[in-house]
Amino acid sequence: MAAGGFCRLPTGSVVVALNLPSPGPAGPAAGRVRVLVHAGNRARALTRLRNLGLRAVYLRGNAAPPTPDEITAVLHHPDGLIWRTDPDPGPCPATAPGSPAAAVAARGPEPALALELWHPIRALLRRPAAPA
Repeated sequence: MAAGGFCRLPTGSVVVALNLPSPGPAGPAAGRVRVLVHAGNRARALTRLRNLGLRAVYLRGNAAPPTPDEITAVLHHPDGLIWRTDPDPGPCPATAPGSPAAAVAARGPEPALALELWHPIRALLRRPAAPA
């Protein structure tokens, strides 16, 4: 289940934030992404993601609502649908204490991830070119 949350805006619309496994060609091994959707209500926001091919997307609870900076970013994007690499992926079985990945995780996010900008959703879902 994806962690996430939502925030209702004064206009009545909502911004939904979800932490999802990367849907790229490398799959979940590539890490996690934070996706933001601006829509009329929560159901429409999730429908927008499902229509793009992210089928198993559900929002239960409000554990990780969007921050004010994230809300500003999605409101200023013309599509209202953006993503970036999740800088804080949270606990993961691969980073259990004593594992080699735990030492890497203890160092914190890499500088490139801390400065990553938001991307349009098309950049995440772009399929690699088929071999000729």
